Amino acid sequence: MEDLLRRFGAALRGAQLYAPGHPLVMRNVASFTEVVQRLLEDVPSISIALVADEVVIGDVPMIRGAATLGELFGKLKARGVERVSIDKGATVDELIATVDALYRRIKSAGDPNENPFPDLPHVRIGLVRIEQRTQASLADMATIRKLYSQASSQMRIVWENAAHEGVAKAAEVRTVVDELAQVVSQNHNALLALTAIRNVDDYTFTHMVNVSILTMVQARGLGIGGTLLREFGVAGLMHDIGKVRTPPEILNKPARLDERELVIMRRHTIEGAEILRKTRDLTPLAAVVAFEHHLRLDGTGYPVGVSRSGLNLATMLCAIADVYDAMRSKRHYQEAFPADRVLEVLKRGEGQEFEKNLVRRFVQLMGIYPVGSLVRLNTGACAIVLRPYPADPHRPRVRVVFAADGHRLDVPYDLNLWEVELAPHRSSSVSGPANAPDPAFDPLAAM
Repeated sequence: MEDLLRRFGAALRGAQLYAPGHPLVMRNVASFTEVVQRLLEDVPSISIALVADEVVIGDVPMIRGAATLGELFGKLKARGVERVSIDKGATVDELIATVDALYRRIKSAGDPNENPFPDLPHVRIGLVRIEQRTQASLADMATIRKLYSQASSQMRIVWENAAHEGVAKAAEVRTVVDELAQVVSQNHNALLALTAIRNVDDYTFTHMVNVSILTMVQARGLGIGGTLLREFGVAGLMHDIGKVRTPPEILNKPARLDERELVIMRRHTIEGAEILRKTRDLTPLAAVVAFEHHLRLDGTGYPVGVSRSGLNLATMLCAIADVYDAMRSKRHYQEAFPADRVLEVLKRGEGQEFEKNLVRRFVQLMGIYPVGSLVRLNTGACAIVLRPYPADPHRPRVRVVFAADGHRLDVPYDLNLWEVELAPHRSSSVSGPANAPDPAFDPLAAM
């Protein structure tokens, strides 16, 4: 990785000193290309980012990275460049164009937008949306909520492109997952809270993002990280992409589908796998999960007639996430089910529809009362769930925001209920879900 930074810095410095076609510039870019292509043999993309004052490649901070690049990165950041992402398939010409574009941006004294970056199929240049790679900023719900909203908006673009072009926008997909994965690795409770956001009109796109988050959080709990975690995230994000070929009158029908319509709807698993197989530079795992995510361990599910001796781990995690999020969502033809009811449905399918150990881990992960939900405590006070407590789902970590008489506290306070001695006169357990005394109250804004 340090070799990558060294050669990247040499390419940029050469571009500062010589014309674009100068032999030294070409040699430095060729050297940079060599190490990039070698690294891309093992991963689908490489990102070089300046987060705060730290140079990061992928998820790995480079101790000597800032010194290697000197003030070059500082100039780039001042001109709106915090990250360069290079995807598998990048050519020498693309990397020459990248280095030239970065140099032109460095030397521009005026508006950076006067030197727009070229549209390169395998290179993305821009900002790091999470500005600070510190626990404090990743605990900022407003920042993470903005990221979540941007992810849903980007998925609308990916959806429309797949509908018109027959392939997904791989670069957009990986950008969404890169950013979600960073938060999953450092503050997954905040993202889990955001998956509770419900908007019937945006269901398709928020569902894709939610399933990606829930799949990655489960995978992270199993010790999966780095590139493989992102591949699981991409698979979760794209599991339903085949629905772009489902007729809108069926996809958006405000009532339950009849048998004929169900047959058409269920083709989305096959259609999705086909779209993803045609999409270059996307993990093959995505096509596998798109095809398998409605298959069940006991041989039921669809595509009908498909037999599997076993299902991919990513498929099993995605299937749990898919059912959980779909049941929690209000649809035109279905009211949202409370989380405890959804978890009970999943538990009933242990060992038959879903792998029992994965279901049990998921139930422990989510808790009966999910992060971000409002609950009534045994004293009558209302609180927001901040973190589940697997040993006792009725005693999570909470933030108390309303007193028992319904008035909002001027200074909310946090409690680890599992540390409080059980007693009726003190807040020590959750008695059930609650509605906010103030209808305008937003639990997520108070986290």
